Amino acid sequence: MIRRPVLLLAAALCVAAGSSARAAEGIPTDALRVCADANLLPFSNDRGEGFENRIAQLIANDLKVPLTFTWWPQTIGFVRNTLRTRQCDLVMGTAVGEELMQNTNPYYRSTYALIYRKDSGITAKSLADPSLQGARIGVVARTPPSSVMLRHGLTNMEPYQLDTDTRVHHPAQQAVEDVAAARTDAAVVWGPIAAYFADRQTVPMVVVPLTDEPGATPFEYMISMGLRPDEPDWRHWLNEFIVRRQGDIDRILADYHVPLVNADGTIRAAAAQPPAARSETMEPDGYRMDGYRAPVPATLRGAETVVPAEVERLAKAGAVLIDVLPTPPKPAGLSADSRWVPPPHLSLPGAHWLPNVGYGALSADQEAYFRTNLEALTGGDRKRPLVVFCQPDCWMSWNAAKRAVAWGYQAVNWFPAGTEGWKAAGHDLVTVDPEPRAAN
Repeated sequence: MIRRPVLLLAAALCVAAGSSARAAEGIPTDALRVCADANLLPFSNDRGEGFENRIAQLIANDLKVPLTFTWWPQTIGFVRNTLRTRQCDLVMGTAVGEELMQNTNPYYRSTYALIYRKDSGITAKSLADPSLQGARIGVVARTPPSSVMLRHGLTNMEPYQLDTDTRVHHPAQQAVEDVAAARTDAAVVWGPIAAYFADRQTVPMVVVPLTDEPGATPFEYMISMGLRPDEPDWRHWLNEFIVRRQGDIDRILADYHVPLVNADGTIRAAAAQPPAARSETMEPDGYRMDGYRAPVPATLRGAETVVPAEVERLAKAGAVLIDVLPTPPKPAGLSADSRWVPPPHLSLPGAHWLPNVGYGALSADQEAYFRTNLEALTGGDRKRPLVVFCQPDCWMSWNAAKRAVAWGYQAVNWFPAGTEGWKAAGHDLVTVDPEPRAAN
């Protein structure tokens, strides 16, 4: 029986083919249909909370097509029953060299990781560390760490089953939870799983990404997307996408604390956000209608999601910066005849403030104000880049950017970090006034 790296690494997403139209060999033009495991975090689940869900959304946004999912357990027969039967066109999360599929260029390189409780007395930074001798160490059977552990005399293993039905059992996750509960002393599992679930335990955990040892079975694997061998155009498009959106992919991986390995084998410094800052919110079909200050999705269909450095580049290239933060309400308790002067509004240099246009439903006056100003600020050029923002966790900027896309603007950029993210990146804010309303 073939033990595919895609199973060993427990990661798979597929873009379904079915009756999908094609602009070229394999490239979807009507929908990005993704085959994925409905219960396999941190990779994917049916609530869109995995990093492969989010990377798939990036691809769909780039193709400007909707994203849908077909769920299939990630176990033996996954490729045979999905990609080979043309129910899907793409597997995301396969090790480079997978023989059942053609690979794209790799989009990340990760490694297995050692995990243990911070209070365990273990201080290991590799499997050769003496503090591991005699420790009860969990490992998924027949995965690469098993042979390396034996090489270092680590024979007190707690084995976990490799091939399971992920609808009911998650051995690598269980290995992490057993360490947290002190049922075992340590575990060695695939790094993305180790980091994700260690971060969710109630006790402090240590995660040590492992580097390859000379003459031993490797810990590190380059991860690519897999597709059928007869679709060179689709592979070319995906390779170009990976190059162009590598920064966005890396930011998603960092959100999940995925251990990343550089080409020279060194471990890349972690750059993940704290857990409270992560966004696992999926895009709604329509506009957000209430609760505007809440976690936002990582993406916006039809628009690019940008960070401060990209905003700076776009601004220098002539993009129109649109601040949609609403005007502050009059403080409660002031009498009707009290004069109130709102505080100055700070925004990005050169930004145009269009307050109150980010609500889920706009009045006729608000819509006319937004449309008229967009038309004037772009000179009627629907291809001129826009950067839409307000503050972090602000659905109003998401709504406003989505509305601009719906109105036919073709280069909409959404800046979810907003003014606070701009300031945190070391840039100055300036006072701006609202754009005037047209005279009646």
